[in-house]
Amino acid sequence: MSIAEMIADHPQVQNEDAALGLAVRHAMYCAAIANSCADADSAEDGDMRQCIRACSDCSDICTATYRTASRRTAGNVQLIMSMFELCIQACERCAEECEKHDNPHCKRCATMCRETIEDCRKALAVMKKGS
Repeated sequence: MSIAEMIADHPQVQNEDAALGLAVRHAMYCAAIANSCADADSAEDGDMRQCIRACSDCSDICTATYRTASRRTAGNVQLIMSMFELCIQACERCAEECEKHDNPHCKRCATMCRETIEDCRKALAVMKKGS
């Protein structure tokens, strides 16, 4: 089962663009990957405090975003849009920090953040069009 299908099956969301489901899915994956990256950072040699902080913040914000955006009953569209905007900011910061490092987990995290940014922007565009 996909998150996009679950959201599409919601009685108050019928015929909504698939962009919302994709953004929710990527935010959920990004939360897990950024959390894992922060943990892996703690095992690296050197000062990884900035990366740990950026990844931890990103993970928490992505979690709040996917949870908020996947609840659609009497949906607060403005709040969901604000969450997507905040998610974009957190992912940009995390990607920028992770791109400073050569380790595989940071590269993977930066890639996931960039994909999440793209899908959150698409969902925002659709939501702005509908409001």
